[in-house]
Amino acid sequence: MKKGNKRLVVIGDRVLVKQEDLEDRTEVGLYLPQTVVEKEEIQSGRVVLTGPGIPLPQPQDTDDEPWRSVPTEPKSLPMQAEPGDYALFLKKMAVEIKFEGEKYLIIPHSSIMVLIREEEDILADIEGLDDIEDL
Repeated sequence: MKKGNKRLVVIGDRVLVKQEDLEDRTEVGLYLPQTVVEKEEIQSGRVVLTGPGIPLPQPQDTDDEPWRSVPTEPKSLPMQAEPGDYALFLKKMAVEIKFEGEKYLIIPHSSIMVLIREEEDILADIEGLDDIEDL
């Protein structure tokens, strides 16, 4: 994520989340004290940025095949979270940061319990599909 001349890079299996505004009222309209709101164990927010994933170990050098080059590019196990997802996560695992005046949370991927993702309608993108009658 880039703002101005600064760039925020998320490392490893971490996820950057823009926290949802905490509810300070109950469904019937009673105001909750800040201490009650902050004690919630589960929070939610929108995934802004993800790291590359869980780093995988480099393959061992093989002396048997000196002609084979070992890739030096680091590899990682990809994560399920994607930018734009809505995440429910454990608050105790979150670390709050400020970047360019905005508050974000950095959480490990393992603390995410549920992701809500809006799927695109793939069939709507295919041209001419509307002309085909039902079979």
